[in-house]
Amino acid sequence: MDRSEIIRLLEQYGRGELKLDETAEMLSRGGLEEMGFATLDTDRHSRTGIPEVIYSEGKTPQQLADIAGRLFTRGIPILATRATREKYEAVLEQVPGAIYHEMARAIVYRAEEHPPSEKYIAVVSAGTSDMPVSEEAAITAEFLGSRVERIYDVGVAGIHRLFHRMDLIKSASVIIVVAGMEGALASVVGGLVDKPVIGVPCSTGYGANFGGVSALLAMLNSCAAGVSVVNIDNGFGAACQAHLIAKESE
Repeated sequence: MDRSEIIRLLEQYGRGELKLDETAEMLSRGGLEEMGFATLDTDRHSRTGIPEVIYSEGKTPQQLADIAGRLFTRGIPILATRATREKYEAVLEQVPGAIYHEMARAIVYRAEEHPPSEKYIAVVSAGTSDMPVSEEAAITAEFLGSRVERIYDVGVAGIHRLFHRMDLIKSASVIIVVAGMEGALASVVGGLVDKPVIGVPCSTGYGANFGGVSALLAMLNSCAAGVSVVNIDNGFGAACQAHLIAKESE
């Protein structure tokens, strides 16, 4: 439990919102909160720089809402990935002010906004069909406190579109490249910039794309230096990595 959360609990106790034994119980939990069907890691942000994030698939709307509600009462920012609108409606009952980002399939709640930064992460996508994964990356990075510039639909089939946006891409601290089909865009960008490139292979594509496996293998076999790769469709993981890199460069 970090200092700000301890202060918040003591303030709640001082206002009479928590009883003495409730406050003592929360202070003694050691960063864990048992819910029966879930165990919340409430100290993750102070330990890793990234708070507990809820993966929504496989959870019922009520389970997701209960987890989000518990984080809300603890003052922990909320990000739920791969969420449906039905699950968002359930969360909204316990977390007033939560926002649903349809394209990214993400539920976000922050009590405080981050101050703007001059440095930014560029999220570059090959095609419009890659936008759900690209937006998951962008929304996650913004949730974590990074500024994001979106450069979409600049794939290799019309590579002049990429060159038209290269000044914006080259000025980024970190570049996330989302591409399906053959996944060539990560290598192309990696060969043009002097910044870390994080490739996100996307499941967009016809049969021989094998649900993103072809793009994954292409990115893993990139001959461009400085390209790292996350799992298929893992915009969230790419954003976390990019945020930590960008934070170190500030």
